[in-house]
Amino acid sequence: MRKRLSQIWRSFRELLSTETLETTVESGKAVLEGAKTLQEQGKNLELLKPLVEQSSSLLEVLCSPTAQVVGAGLPFVPIAIAILKLYRHITRKEPTLEECVTLLSQAAYLESFKEIISSPQNQSILADWNSKPHTEAVIKQLKKLGDFELDAKATRRAIVSFPDSQLAQEYNQVLSAQLQQIGATEDQALIFANLVASNSVRHFFDALLQAGDSVKPLAELYRNGGLEALRKNDSIDQYLEEKIAAKPDEPVFNETFSFRDIYVPLKARNVDKNGKIDDKSAQFNLETWAKTILIEQKKKQQVIFIQGGPGRGKSVFCRMFADWVRQYLHPMWTPILIRLRDIDEFQPSLEEILRSRIKYDFAQSDDGWLTDAHKRFLFILDGFDELRIERSNNQSVERFLRQVGTFQYDYNGKHRILITGRAMALHSIDRLPANLERVEIAEMDEKLQNQWFTNWRKHFNTDKSTAFQQFLQENNRCPEQVQELAKEPLLLYMLAAMHRDDKLDISKFEQATDTAAKILVYEQALDWVLTKQRSDSRYPDLNYELTKQNPEALRRLLAEAAVCVVQSGGESASMQMVKVRLQQDDEAKQLIERAEKGLGEEALKTALSAFYLKSHTSGGVEFFHKSFGEFLCAERLKQSLEEWTEPGRRRKTFNIDEQKLHEQIYDLLGYGGLTPEIVEYLMGLLTASKEFLPVQLFQRLESFYRRWCEGEFIDTPEETLPQKKTRELQKHGIQIGQRQVDIYAGLNVMILLLELHRYAQQRDDLKQQIHFYPSGQPDKNSWTDQLLRIINYSDCTKLGNFKNVVGQFLSGADLSRADLGGAYLSDANLSAANLSDAYLSGVDLSDAYLSAANLSGAYLRRADLSGADLSNEPFGDIEWDENTKWENVQGLETAFNVPKALKQQLGLQ
Repeated sequence: MRKRLSQIWRSFRELLSTETLETTVESGKAVLEGAKTLQEQGKNLELLKPLVEQSSSLLEVLCSPTAQVVGAGLPFVPIAIAILKLYRHITRKEPTLEECVTLLSQAAYLESFKEIISSPQNQSILADWNSKPHTEAVIKQLKKLGDFELDAKATRRAIVSFPDSQLAQEYNQVLSAQLQQIGATEDQALIFANLVASNSVRHFFDALLQAGDSVKPLAELYRNGGLEALRKNDSIDQYLEEKIAAKPDEPVFNETFSFRDIYVPLKARNVDKNGKIDDKSAQFNLETWAKTILIEQKKKQQVIFIQGGPGRGKSVFCRMFADWVRQYLHPMWTPILIRLRDIDEFQPSLEEILRSRIKYDFAQSDDGWLTDAHKRFLFILDGFDELRIERSNNQSVERFLRQVGTFQYDYNGKHRILITGRAMALHSIDRLPANLERVEIAEMDEKLQNQWFTNWRKHFNTDKSTAFQQFLQENNRCPEQVQELAKEPLLLYMLAAMHRDDKLDISKFEQATDTAAKILVYEQALDWVLTKQRSDSRYPDLNYELTKQNPEALRRLLAEAAVCVVQSGGESASMQMVKVRLQQDDEAKQLIERAEKGLGEEALKTALSAFYLKSHTSGGVEFFHKSFGEFLCAERLKQSLEEWTEPGRRRKTFNIDEQKLHEQIYDLLGYGGLTPEIVEYLMGLLTASKEFLPVQLFQRLESFYRRWCEGEFIDTPEETLPQKKTRELQKHGIQIGQRQVDIYAGLNVMILLLELHRYAQQRDDLKQQIHFYPSGQPDKNSWTDQLLRIINYSDCTKLGNFKNVVGQFLSGADLSRADLGGAYLSDANLSAANLSDAYLSGVDLSDAYLSAANLSGAYLRRADLSGADLSNEPFGDIEWDENTKWENVQGLETAFNVPKALKQQLGLQ
């Protein structure tokens, strides 16, 4: 039976008349709890009574000068329950379900409004609330609410999912109209009203609990699930308090201040569907963008992907944004923060993956936690590039992304997903979900740096802090490379902290290259954390007390741990793997024994965890910051590369013989692929070292490369070096085969040779002695096929493996007269490469970067050059045919010596 809200309210309104209230108060004993509530609130009800005696609903309180009513602290839910009990006592009949829901939902809505508007961040709204007469819009909404007809279906919907019900929408329209009257925009008013409606649920269930059996229609519904809903809300509150609210207040490293203390909102820029960043477009506030896209219904099927380089602030943003959602949008949105590195095992569905990381009752005990009509979750998945399933199975990573995209489509905006990670983590994914909404965190500009230093000075308000800020922003004093480093939040903190502790010599930055400047920061940062970071006047040598290791020994431990972490996939490594690696070296083995003597069996873990490492959920260790581990790994590689060229006792010999050299190559390089970051640090460290002997190093590595190309190290009948390394890695849970170990060792050596070649070609004293031909020395009469055989061998375990590992390091490579027919080199960086007279028939060079490459005399029949960048290279007498693909090729209009026939074919005349 349909009944208008104004009719339902009229039956209750009489109970609040002066005569009824006085009679009720006098006969308080007769009506017990109901009368007692009204009696206790008698004075406060005097404020409420004039508003409701002539009203059509209890919600007219919202549209009156309510500062007095809210300030009086009226308990609307207890009053509503008291009225229902009085109604039952006076009329001698049970209120209908519609009558119960009408009164209790309005009381719950008012309780929610009172709670939210009383919070510190909303005091300005309460202050602006005024006693102006109702505007036409408010009067219209009040009349509309009074005329709203509540039937059984609408009543059930209000109980099952109040925020989504038509009844809640009617309430929201009244509140929204009043908010707009005092100056809010339509969007602001609607967001606030939706928040009040979402928050009403807990008050509504609380009302059901308090009403009990005295209100039979509601009591029956409460017994059918209300208590469980209350428990679920409590579990969610516990999660938010323990896992979200506490995150911003955790200390930064071992400082006395928290992330909240030092955090500044970052800026971002758009990324298109092809992963291209529009540097010319205006930057925007990342938080504002994220808030908008979360609420904006037009993009409810989009997965929010926030990318950024190392140290750019992705993880800190996640913890800060999750807490903002908790404070301002919960329970309309409930934030769930998950570090993807913590996912131990790949699951068949994203729902199972999410559930495996939420160890709370609301997710663990309820199979329908994601379909609950009352709950909407924002899943913040931090660190896509740290997803540990990536280490061995690229298809699993792609499948995970597809699951994410499908999840967002399936739930159609009921839940949202926000992912962060490095952009490079997406490069090897062939098919990205179509519903990725991507942005990249921008570098800190001077305005953000000023905000950051304002926060910094709240804790270190000294002339020294101000002077360092001025130094960073003065172009005539601070090198450009240092200014660039200071645009990264993590490196800015490191610079400021080291300068604060007198560990940063500004004069050393003069004339430093970008790579050299980064190395300088990391080297001084290492020296800082290993010596003075934890020390004070009371504990001048606290590091030694904690670890029983001197700084040099600790640096060695950290470097070996970094190698283990990188070889384990780049995120974490088991403590046993670190220990086994250290025991392979006599000097390192002594470090463990010395530590265990002073600290016990947990010595190694204690020593490592004292710095930029921390315990991982698996029981191993991980670096607080991934690039710190990459730098330490580069340091360890540099040490070995220099040892490989140390002269022996006899003339023309080396301290490390060939057999030992080969073992160490497989030990250090027989895993995955060297990352650009590690290679950048490694070459910077080598070229700055007095121990660097480039010619000797090139000769030793090239000798290994030639023998590897012939299959010498894997074809021997004895136990092979790839087999030995494979067993070692598999023992520590790293799933890799000996063919993969052999391939990676050879490809990583090729990367080092390519780097040495590029370095030498820029120096007149080295270019004749160091010249690397990846495909072998060119022959005037025939093509060389060595590189093609390597590509095919590398791709036998996974198609595109060679391109993914080596493709980004081929800049400047000498591939003249190389037979690369049919090779897959899409996206490869072949800028300034020598491809003269190369056989490139059927080669896939789509989207390859060929700027300044020499294609003179190249054979390009059936080659795919679609989307490639061919700007400014000499062409010469190339060969092509009708099957050569030139679609969307870039740079031909400015290239040198483009054949006239090709220009005519492509319409470039």
